[in-house]
Amino acid sequence: MSHFFEYKNIQVHYKSTGRGPAILLLHGFLENLGMWEFLIPKISKKNKVISIDLLGHGKTGNLGYVHTMEDHAKLIRELVKSLNIRKATLIGHSMGGYVVLAFADLYPKNTKGFCLLNSTALTDSSAKKVSRDRAIKAVKENHKTFIRVSIPMLFSEHNRSHLKKQIKEVTSQALKTSKQGIIASLEGMKVREERVELLQNDSFKKMLILGVNDTVLDITKHKNQVENTSTQFIELRHGHMSHIEATKDVVNALSKFC
Repeated sequence: MSHFFEYKNIQVHYKSTGRGPAILLLHGFLENLGMWEFLIPKISKKNKVISIDLLGHGKTGNLGYVHTMEDHAKLIRELVKSLNIRKATLIGHSMGGYVVLAFADLYPKNTKGFCLLNSTALTDSSAKKVSRDRAIKAVKENHKTFIRVSIPMLFSEHNRSHLKKQIKEVTSQALKTSKQGIIASLEGMKVREERVELLQNDSFKKMLILGVNDTVLDITKHKNQVENTSTQFIELRHGHMSHIEATKDVVNALSKFC
């Protein structure tokens, strides 16, 4: 069921389904809570599942020029407090994973565990920060063109020809994101902190899922952060959009994790 929660004079959109232990689902950049429709029916049978439109995405408003990962995390904390949820498991895709880490860092007592789906605890490299600045410039010039060019590149090269219908739908949803929301997220991701130590913290149940053909995150570099830790690691032979490119594998992995 769809709901709205007021936070700092903006409306935050979220959906809640099922009963049981709380699971929070956090979408990625240019996405919205609708991306989790593939998973919710499966995991809501035994859990209370809450999907959230992050700041500047979906039907949730903007707070300012920069939406830091901590800004998102503080919003989520107020939402779960209003729902009387003391502890939750969090699953985040891409940017949503950065928010998951910020939440676990700020509110460890409220975190049961977390899964990073095509995400990382590493911060942006210098080259990536330059790329973010270029993206911000492109968004300011024409944010719709930026979206139409960016979305297909998130899929592995092989799947771009096989998943044209799905890419078209993802693009359609992304085009609903406001220019301000896009810029604020790019600025926030650019300045996010490194939180690799959370993957080494045995207080949490942890999982990292990466794609071999992810054009955003080099699997060789990013899987190293979970070596010699208790973090469960799953490698998929697809791109950054593994929930679409390898839906069955992702559902199985996340169902077991939950």
